Amino acid sequence: MCGRFTLTVDPGQLQDTFPWATIPDTFPPRFNIAPTQPVAVISNDGKNLMDFYVWGLIPSWAKDPDIGNRMINARAETLAEKPAFRSAFKRRRCLILADGFYEWQQEAGKKTKIPMYIQLKNKKPFAFAGLWEIWNANDGSEIRSCTIITTRPNRMMEEIHNRMPAILAPQHYQLWLSPDEKEAGSLAALLEPIPSDEMKAYPVSRLVNSPNNDLPDCILPVTYEH
Repeated sequence: MCGRFTLTVDPGQLQDTFPWATIPDTFPPRFNIAPTQPVAVISNDGKNLMDFYVWGLIPSWAKDPDIGNRMINARAETLAEKPAFRSAFKRRRCLILADGFYEWQQEAGKKTKIPMYIQLKNKKPFAFAGLWEIWNANDGSEIRSCTIITTRPNRMMEEIHNRMPAILAPQHYQLWLSPDEKEAGSLAALLEPIPSDEMKAYPVSRLVNSPNNDLPDCILPVTYEH
């Protein structure tokens, strides 16, 4: 799964990575983004504009927006089957911008887990494959929400967890963001795990366990005694 991630780079770095998109001039760095919080998204609405959506997909047919709390991730293998995701998979896809994510590794012989921070070796920003929806409230207001797609782990990640977020290759951004309706078969190959040799991981402080801690210290490496 993917339950926490970061977007710590400044807007200029993000603009360099996504030169075809419109990136806001200012937004604060985030060191511990948690479900239900705003996340940076570029949707396939044709505008190529970065905006902030709620993390946790709320299907348009949902009676209660709290359903989004259980929809932070969507498994790549079942997107075309699940009622909450299959329509969005065909029509409402997005990039969710990040520069790292967290996963918790079980300590051998212990009940505790060690938080690990995972990023690209080049430390550049990247994009998770995501889906988005618009939910309309009775008062006429709307909520734009999203979910992060997960896939099977690569060799590095399988030592940490049995799932990982689907990170899109840059050459696939435009296909994923196509406003045209797409069938599952044409998109499935885009959701394969990226190669292990492009990633690195290291242990970080248990500060990250609490979403109240949105601090640079969250991504600093630490050493745990075994």
